[in-house]
Amino acid sequence: MLRTAVLSADLRYRYRLERTWGEQRPPALFVMLNPSTADAAVDDPTIRRCCGFAKAWGHGGLVVVNLFAFRATDPRDLFTADDPVGPDNDRHLIEAASVAEVVVAAWGAQAPAWRVEQVLPQLGERVVALALTKAGHPRHPLYLPASSQPAPWPAAKTRSRP
Repeated sequence: MLRTAVLSADLRYRYRLERTWGEQRPPALFVMLNPSTADAAVDDPTIRRCCGFAKAWGHGGLVVVNLFAFRATDPRDLFTADDPVGPDNDRHLIEAASVAEVVVAAWGAQAPAWRVEQVLPQLGERVVALALTKAGHPRHPLYLPASSQPAPWPAAKTRSRP
């Protein structure tokens, strides 16, 4: 498996993480809230879970980007960081979404509405979710059943149009 990650020089931000196991099929793109400990060498439980989903769906790899590039094991730390989005994050979001076959929204219920509204137009109309919270937010993949399948997320279509 090929493992890559794009991190800032000071390691505070992870902009993109990729795992490739079959180049004949395009990767699945997951857009989550923020990166934790995974990098080019190490997978965390969320990355392992997302790899499992992408393999089960027949994809040749996984690309992960986040609404916020600031690395934190506790998402509450985002709200005290000077620049939780990160100076290069939007560029990586746009690049990854522009070539993705499927875009899985998976940021959970803690994503601020202002950031979701900024990012959704960049993701296009191929946005799906594995499951939704009671409030309609795309659920984080870590604790979802392995049998979960992506389904169109109707909110993405209404929010992605200017």
